[in-house]
Amino acid sequence: MFDNLQDRLEKAFKNIKGQGKITELNIAATLKDIRRALVEADVNYKIAKEFTDNVKSKVMGEEVLLAVQPGQQMVKIVKDELAKLMGGTKADFNLEGKPAVVLLAGLQGSGKTTFSAKLAMLMKTKHGKKPLLTACDVYRPAAVEQLRVLGEQINCPVYLELDNKNPVEIAQNAIEHAKTRGYNLVIVDTAGRLSIDEDMMSEIANIKNAINPEETLFVVDSMTGQDAVNVAKAFNDRLNFNGVVLTKLDGDSRGGAALSISYIVEKPIKFISTGEKLDKVDFFHPDRMAQRILGMGDVISLVERAQEQFDEKEAEKLQAKIRKNQFNFNDFLNQLNQIRKMGSIKELMGMIPGMSKQLKDIDVSDKDFKKIEAIILSMTEAEREDPKMMSDSSRRLRLAKGSGNSIQEVNQFVKQFEEMRKMMKQMSNMGMAGKALKGLPFGKR
Repeated sequence: MFDNLQDRLEKAFKNIKGQGKITELNIAATLKDIRRALVEADVNYKIAKEFTDNVKSKVMGEEVLLAVQPGQQMVKIVKDELAKLMGGTKADFNLEGKPAVVLLAGLQGSGKTTFSAKLAMLMKTKHGKKPLLTACDVYRPAAVEQLRVLGEQINCPVYLELDNKNPVEIAQNAIEHAKTRGYNLVIVDTAGRLSIDEDMMSEIANIKNAINPEETLFVVDSMTGQDAVNVAKAFNDRLNFNGVVLTKLDGDSRGGAALSISYIVEKPIKFISTGEKLDKVDFFHPDRMAQRILGMGDVISLVERAQEQFDEKEAEKLQAKIRKNQFNFNDFLNQLNQIRKMGSIKELMGMIPGMSKQLKDIDVSDKDFKKIEAIILSMTEAEREDPKMMSDSSRRLRLAKGSGNSIQEVNQFVKQFEEMRKMMKQMSNMGMAGKALKGLPFGKR
């Protein structure tokens, strides 16, 4: 999402790199380029100017550390100001009610209904909650059906009253239903409109007043740019919501909403949602997002994803096999599948500091994983268990035909696999295996 902004900021910092010290003269061009980059990313000019003024005051007010180059110090200050612009720190999410009630509001097409299911899944799988989804869009039967289908996919019940056209009553009844059935979280999906109107605002305000939710979240499509900020302001003036949810953050947009919406409404961004898969949602961390915008990666999020997929016992078993040089194609395929569950390869690589720049013009495709998977699945069980059998050229030729790959691709994969085995064995002999496997992709929890 922030590729263009990242490129522009990187070019802006070139003006000060190599300078012996920071002066008002040598940062003028850098600040001008940063301001222009923000405006082109659809950030309001007033906000962009205030941002660069803050950066300038911080830069000029600090002495350059002897161990840090001026350019590096300025990048650090810009990172801190970007994080501050987006809210500063991760916001709290209040789930203290019995049941806790979360009310979702936003325009039609913002991704409210999909986010309802994503939030339910996140709270259920990672926070031990027992959620109840509630369908309060009485105008679009398709919205009710969509929520019901999504609920089935994540094995979460959906409360609906098809014959009731009063969303306030439905929401109240859902909460009473939750109390009697033992649900400790009620997520209320409300109706949206194509544009803001008085009927919509009155309805959502009446629902909020009637159910007094712990959290009222405004859901907005981040691809709508500066308009998203204006819509958020209108909703906040009426609802005084607790936080913002940015959806479709993986889209090809300029990022202005993510950078300025929190600043305008003075409310935190609490969640970000990417893609259609129901596990593609997470709490928003302004500091981590600022790092990614500046090409610094996001190692913390990468490790957190890894910890969700890999457990300590499996890691220990794998380490033992590597030490004995028994790592085979089944082990490799298993690790490959675990990594794929963490996200797309390009996304994961972009979390590694410095990699986003190197990947800019490289097509890192998950299709390459499918090729490898096809080769391994074309092997017999004996071949998967004993990689030495792949020294037989007739076996490799059979694999090429069976997997739909060329013999050259099969040969290359087998060669790379053997090189990887040797490297892992050498690391084990040097006592480095534990450290290497503690991180990715064989990390301990």
